[in-house]
Amino acid sequence: MKTLPLRLTPGQDLRAALEAVLVKHDVRAAFVLQGIGSLSVAQLRLAGAKQSTEFRGDLEILTLAGSLSRDGAHLHIAVADAQGRVVGGHVTAGCFVRTTVEVLLALLPEHQFAREQDLDSGFGELVIRPHSHAD
Repeated sequence: MKTLPLRLTPGQDLRAALEAVLVKHDVRAAFVLQGIGSLSVAQLRLAGAKQSTEFRGDLEILTLAGSLSRDGAHLHIAVADAQGRVVGGHVTAGCFVRTTVEVLLALLPEHQFAREQDLDSGFGELVIRPHSHAD
């Protein structure tokens, strides 16, 4: 495992920026160990929902965690608004950095993560395989 601290800057799409790290560092598996910072827009798929819900304003990231694979991320986040109300859910595209986001990733070069359809859950679920560096 190799750790990688990141700082994302204003306007970056949180999910897209994290997914791009795998290509940049030529790895096929990573975990977001923790993230803090702020968003101006959060697109979250709430528990049990089919579509994402948009939240706008000065949003503080209280926690961010999840897994990253070349075929998608599975990220959960909790954010608080300016009144201290907290909401959390799955991170979808369209979460934009307001001032900064600081993230600690664990890159896993010996593993390959994939998202494959699971008949029981109905979702693309994590499949973990050893990574052959000949790939």
